[in-house]
Amino acid sequence: MMLRPFHLAVAVNNLEAARGFYGGVLGCAEGRSARDWVDFNFYGHQLVCHLDSGVASDRTELRNLVDGHGVPVPHFGLVLDMEAWNRVKQRLVEAGIEFVIEPTVRFKGKVGEQATMFFRDPAGNNLEIKAFEQLDQLFAR
Repeated sequence: MMLRPFHLAVAVNNLEAARGFYGGVLGCAEGRSARDWVDFNFYGHQLVCHLDSGVASDRTELRNLVDGHGVPVPHFGLVLDMEAWNRVKQRLVEAGIEFVIEPTVRFKGKVGEQATMFFRDPAGNNLEIKAFEQLDQLFAR
């Protein structure tokens, strides 16, 4: 089955900071925009950052324990191949982005083994970028 691109809209408190992060740090091409929003090509998916001056950059969130790590909820992200995951990791490191959960391998040696990392955008939205050596493990139980 061929997957279709998803559309996700998130609140940000500064569009220029969003442009710097998604466009500059993550390398996502900018699409349409207006005074209060901007589209990004989020690795083939449509991510829209909507300006909301009420968004707090120091959000507190629920954390669920997953393989020994406190995973922030809510979060969104991508599943990439390992080569692309390593390129994104390097971009984040070079940009000095602070990780919520450092790049690691989760479920090592088990079904669903995956590389993962968590970080926040400038508005405090949590992102996870993960990768599988075997993509067929994405939904494996």
